[in-house]
Amino acid sequence: MERINAWTTYKKREEKKVMDLGKAYRAFLDSGKTERECARETIRRAEKAGYVDLEKVSTLKAGDRVYVNTMNKAVQLYIIGSEPLEKGLNIVGAHIDSPRMDLKQNPLYEDTDLAYLDTHYYGGIKKYQWVTLPLALHGVVAKKDGTVVDVVIGEDEDDPVVGISDLLIHLSATQMDKKASVVIEGEALDVIVGGKPQKDVEKEPVKAAVLAILKEKYGMEEEDFLSAEIEVVPAGKSRDFGLDRSMVIGYGHDDRVCAYAEIEAMFRITDTPKYTCCCILADKEEIGSVGATGMRARYFENAVAEIMDKLGEYSELKLRRAMTNSRMLSCDVSAGYDPSYAGMFEKKNAAYLGKGVCFNKYTGSRGKSGSNDANAEFMGKLRAVMEAGKVVYQTAELGKVDQGGGGTIAYICALYGMNVIDSGVAVLSMHAPWEIISKADLYEAVKAYHAFLLNA
Repeated sequence: MERINAWTTYKKREEKKVMDLGKAYRAFLDSGKTERECARETIRRAEKAGYVDLEKVSTLKAGDRVYVNTMNKAVQLYIIGSEPLEKGLNIVGAHIDSPRMDLKQNPLYEDTDLAYLDTHYYGGIKKYQWVTLPLALHGVVAKKDGTVVDVVIGEDEDDPVVGISDLLIHLSATQMDKKASVVIEGEALDVIVGGKPQKDVEKEPVKAAVLAILKEKYGMEEEDFLSAEIEVVPAGKSRDFGLDRSMVIGYGHDDRVCAYAEIEAMFRITDTPKYTCCCILADKEEIGSVGATGMRARYFENAVAEIMDKLGEYSELKLRRAMTNSRMLSCDVSAGYDPSYAGMFEKKNAAYLGKGVCFNKYTGSRGKSGSNDANAEFMGKLRAVMEAGKVVYQTAELGKVDQGGGGTIAYICALYGMNVIDSGVAVLSMHAPWEIISKADLYEAVKAYHAFLLNA
């Protein structure tokens, strides 16, 4: 199949829309560097667009817009359709967690007049990429009295940043002989947070000085780390990338670029759709979709049951039919073809930046292990929907057959028997602190998800 560069299809007015969307996306990305922040921003925008908390309504009807907030880390948006729910939903689902480092439960310590925070990395990262970068701290501290305090350090222009040191080249002969996977080991990803001792303190005076700062700014004691969730992420804002500004470089494209495209697609639905439309923003995908906010939990199924009940349609059989009859795009990023590493890709079946939204019939690794592998009939229907919506799209798989692989939330929803296929935006430097996407692919993803929600 001939691939079209989406930029060549845009006239001046449409190209401006692409650039404006890229600017709006950057603002979304910068406001949501953690799953909590992303969920909060999504709910803020949803309420502004007329969505209401499902818990606050007793009955529903066609055309109503509701959202579900799961532990402030996962969000679902729904637009109730005119058809009964048992005929299925049109679903787009992405994840809003990203690779990072999390602080351990007892993180703060002092060594040789430097204060450190001990971390445990989250998701698949190349650990050596995270050293010598300006880093920020984002998260919450839950205190014993029930109050929850937001923590953000390193994003304002006047804020300090933190970071991880590396060994100077002059002394790194032994280090440079190591495999890349152990050049920097997990226990070495400790973040420097202070170097000035507090006066009149004999034991660990630098640590004491850091604790005094946290006490003053957040009312935080050392033991409050026990009930904190603080993430270490790259400091700084996303930026236009390339002299032509055709791309965006930022932290967390995987998978907030697809999450943003889903949200935009939902907000562009103005009339009552035929089938109920659903946008899922899940947590914990990077570590296997586990836990109460991961896609393996039952919050999606429970939400559909609640909606059926408030529509006056609930029965266990109808719920099962609704899940089985649904159609879904599992929206996650794809590995963009990188000429610098051409040997890792199979060019005919790679995703390319600028050539539109990508469909992956299957993911998995080495023999399709862990793959969803969508039905050909579903793919045929999608082709018709995309062409009717004038969407520039491409198909791909993740690298050469024996080079590795990956997965998404597709296989989890497919357990209900629904039709699911992976769809997303191509990314360069995936899982690095700074990733790159094309604004054109984001634009085509919004078009694709909008067309799917209304016409699948």
